[in-house]
Order: sequence, then C-alpha cells, then structure tokens
Amino acid sequence: MNATATPTAESYFECRDVHAYYGESYILQGMSFSVEHNEILALLGRNGAGKTTTLRTIARAKNPKLKRGDIFLQGKSMNSLHTHMAARQGIALVPEDRRIIPGLTVEENLILAQVAPGKGWPIGRIYEQFPRLGERRKQQGTTLSGGEQQMLAIGRALARDLSLLLLDEPYEGLAPKIVAEIEQTLIALKQQGLTIILVEQNAVAALEIADRAAIIDDGQIVFEGPPDQVLSNEQLRRDYLAL
Repeated sequence: MNATATPTAESYFECRDVHAYYGESYILQGMSFSVEHNEILALLGRNGAGKTTTLRTIARAKNPKLKRGDIFLQGKSMNSLHTHMAARQGIALVPEDRRIIPGLTVEENLILAQVAPGKGWPIGRIYEQFPRLGERRKQQGTTLSGGEQQMLAIGRALARDLSLLLLDEPYEGLAPKIVAEIEQTLIALKQQGLTIILVEQNAVAALEIADRAAIIDDGQIVFEGPPDQVLSNEQLRRDYLAL
C-alpha cells in the first residue's frame, strides 16, 4: 500500500488503483475513479461486478481487505482508518438491508446515530426532510414500510457529520412512487451540499439523477462519463448493464 501518494488536484473524493480481497477472492482489481463535491455518481454494473465491495472498501469496513491503492476524501488518506474512524471523517454507508436497529423507535435510531453535539443534522431538520419520519417518530423502526425504512437509514446517516453518502441499492423492493420520492430526496441533499455515490441495479433510475456514471466490470472501471452516453450507447448497455 502506498502511504505517500497524494490525491489528484481538485478531487473531492478519489479511489486510485484500489485492490481489495474477500479472503483469497480478488474482487477489486485496480479500481480508479473520482467524485467531485456536490456530485451524484452512479456506480453501475452487473451482479458480482464489485459494486458493493467498492462501497464497503470506501467505508473502510473490516471486509473486504484493502491490499493496495489509495482512497482520499478531501485530500486526506482514508487507507489506515477503521470503519468508525472513516465515519467520523464524514463517510456513511447505507447498506442494502438498511440495518434498522430492532426494538428502537424511529427517534431512538436517529439519536443513536448522533456522534457528538453540534455534529450532523439536528433531528428536527431530518424530520423536515422526511416528514413521514416525524409522524412516526415513536414507532419502532423495524415496523416501517420499506420506503420509510430507507428514509430512516438515510436520516441516520445525516445525523452524523456527513460529507460523503454511499448508497447500496436504495430502490430495492420499493414501489415506483416511493422510488420517485427517494430520487427527489437525493437531488435535494445534493443541492444542500452532499456528495453521493449511488449503487443501483435499476440503472435507468440511477442515471436519471446522476451527474456522472461509472461502470464497473470484474473489479475495474470500464466506463466513466455523462449519463446520456450510457443511455445512448447500445453496446455499453448490453455488454455491462443487460439493458
């Protein structure tokens, strides 16, 4: 691992030649891409291409293991950080299963996510962004609908001192109307200063709100560019997205 590398000028976030393993399985094989401030990047690809592994590596999860390469956020190396330390630096991963804590109300889930006074969004502001959560603040989080649980999972991320939001399949299992609500929320969050990496199997929906797209295949980026280039390129869609 190169501890002396420096980030590319002007990059808000960057993965540079990242190699990561699950045990002996070589998943990320030289992953390189960058994200600018206040940008939504759609990270797309077939199942098993390495999308979730990329998000977990960025969030500095225990697994996968980063073996080589560099990860930078706002010019600071994230390589040596554990998960909780990366979270304190502003990286938040909302996983596909949302991980709502059983036995706790909506409000208790949000309170538990707050790391320190004055850091992150106040709970009142989260309720302004998600009025439905305010209406259900005393309800146990695990009894919410799928869409409401997704809102709660995003709300918990906002309760921290958040600068980079990683979303893994946020539209999974949601009705089109709820997907549209989540899309509008993500656009609003970007407008309020948040940078977002969105992994989503529903590529068309992800491309609708993304500023840029990156396609991953076999642990490497094979395309990076404007969303309309993905939508207009039949071979790209067929070979890597099954569209």
